[in-house]
Amino acid sequence: MILCLETATTICSVAVCNREQVIMARESDKDKSHASSLTILIGEILNKADIRASDLEAIAVSKGPGSYTGLRIGVSTAKGISYATSIPLIGIDTTISMFYGFKDLIRNKYSLNPGDLFCPILDARRMEVYYSVINYEGKVVRSTRAEVITQDSFKDLPGEPRIFLFGNGADKCREVVTRGNIIFYNDFRLSASFMQIPAYEALIEKRFEDVAYFEPFYLKDFLTSSPVKNILNK
Repeated sequence: MILCLETATTICSVAVCNREQVIMARESDKDKSHASSLTILIGEILNKADIRASDLEAIAVSKGPGSYTGLRIGVSTAKGISYATSIPLIGIDTTISMFYGFKDLIRNKYSLNPGDLFCPILDARRMEVYYSVINYEGKVVRSTRAEVITQDSFKDLPGEPRIFLFGNGADKCREVVTRGNIIFYNDFRLSASFMQIPAYEALIEKRFEDVAYFEPFYLKDFLTSSPVKNILNK
């Protein structure tokens, strides 16, 4: 079994899965509560599933892109568990797990075809987003990147295929992007349960992270703003 941690967005979630399915999942959508919620959710799910951390095959964590603070908390927690129990650490690109969760979610709503493209997209700041483009088989055709959304975004992709834009950055694109054949999907919640397939693929292929040196995939430097008023009068 693999313990999966997802902290890339405002939703903090934990899941336990085996090779066939997700056994159990828990989540908290309280904003900025990852630091206080994550270890509680892990404890709850392991207790309810009657699993000890040392019994796990691996621990998988969303490595980004996403929230700087959320990713830091998730990766630090995963590294701590991996080190303490000597189980492998797996890092999963956030957009990859989004793809697997979204494809299953909409399979019955849309008649999917092999030409469809999927664009998991995460809100960054202002008109900036993190995204990748993935084809029907799960192959990445545009690697994960940070980009400012304009009316010309995605026009360099073939015009025939449908592109599904989904995630918390999709809504800001709706009024800007002019490329045709795009389906915007707003009702998507990221979950640790979506990591089941890519996590087991990584386990089978032994694609593990170095616990000592593994860092989240931030994509760009985290910027802090200066206070407008000097409250110390200095």
